[in-house]
Amino acid sequence: MSRPEFIALIAMMFATIAFSVDAMLPALPEISEELSPLDPNRATLIITAFLAGMGIGTFFVGPMSDAMGRKPVIVGGAAVYIVGAAVAGTAESLELVVAARLLQGIGAAGPRVVAMAIMRDMYSGRVMARMLSIAMSIFVIFPALAPMIGTGIIYLFNWRAIFGAFVLFSAVSVTWLLIRLPESLPPEARRPMRLPLMFGAVREMVSHPMVRLSIVVQTLCLSMMFAMIASVQPVYDLIYNRNDEFPFWFAGVALVAGCASILNASLVERLGMRKLVTWTLAVEILMSIVMIVEYGLDLPESVAFGFFVFWQATVFFMVGTAMGNLNALAMEPMGHIAGMAASVIGAISTVLGSIIASPIGLMFNGSILPLALGIFVLSTLGFLLMLRMSKLERTLTAKPPMAEHAQKA
Repeated sequence: MSRPEFIALIAMMFATIAFSVDAMLPALPEISEELSPLDPNRATLIITAFLAGMGIGTFFVGPMSDAMGRKPVIVGGAAVYIVGAAVAGTAESLELVVAARLLQGIGAAGPRVVAMAIMRDMYSGRVMARMLSIAMSIFVIFPALAPMIGTGIIYLFNWRAIFGAFVLFSAVSVTWLLIRLPESLPPEARRPMRLPLMFGAVREMVSHPMVRLSIVVQTLCLSMMFAMIASVQPVYDLIYNRNDEFPFWFAGVALVAGCASILNASLVERLGMRKLVTWTLAVEILMSIVMIVEYGLDLPESVAFGFFVFWQATVFFMVGTAMGNLNALAMEPMGHIAGMAASVIGAISTVLGSIIASPIGLMFNGSILPLALGIFVLSTLGFLLMLRMSKLERTLTAKPPMAEHAQKA
């Protein structure tokens, strides 16, 4: 497989998550009308259930691929994903759709997480960094295009056909993988999967104060993004009457927010990871306050809509800026269990983030106030925890000289 083909395949597997979430957003009104007419907000559970399932799957698929090889885990995950999509597409109740979406999310963790492991198996150093950057730049396009694809499918068929698109997408990517890519982890390099080691890693991570704080702040950041994703389509539709324009506005915001990682890469060496996360959360506090105040003002609809679009972009931009830095802060003390730590961090933050976001989406009442208040509380908590992390970092930095002085004395 040539490098361009390999990058395209990895980008397609990365895109499984974005496609599975964002393509569903235009379908929420029809799903709520058909399956939950008395409580339309419950339709947002199909978003958060998928994200929760992905978090659960993330905890297991990394260690499983270390023990069994990369391709079997990706194929198994894709099979679970396809079953979940098929059940959701034929379900006659919202509860069954939500349960199937949870299953679909568990399956989606396979291609998404193991694709990164394949990249690490085959390349390293600057070559890997360059190829990963190219793959991620391609991946950024999918959140922009997914709502348009979902809208087109609904226009031509109905909302259930979107799940058929998920089946086709997964089948194509897995078939491509099976035919063109050899197994990247030979049997002699595999490590057995031991649950006691996994739970031991969890205990070690949550007992380390810097790692613990990083995971909590990651959870809060993901909660904000998940809450925004779950609520954004009803906001466009019911508050601003722009449902027909929603895919295009969402695409523009996604493309702008996709620049966050580029900006972060240019600033992080000069400003530091912790400082960038703290400043980003401070901006989010300010923006959520602006939206709360805007709710109480009688602004023209076009002006209010402009405020919301800008705020939506800052939330997505915040996640793009903060998550990489928080991952690095959490991983720094965990080098001896790096693979396991990555799975645990992703699983905990994603599952808890989806759980926190769910009630915020369910509280939507035809105004932006529940979403604005929810993001204000979450960003404030994250900001305070980052200040706590700064204080802890200064304390840990000051300890070695003090200990050396005490030893000399």
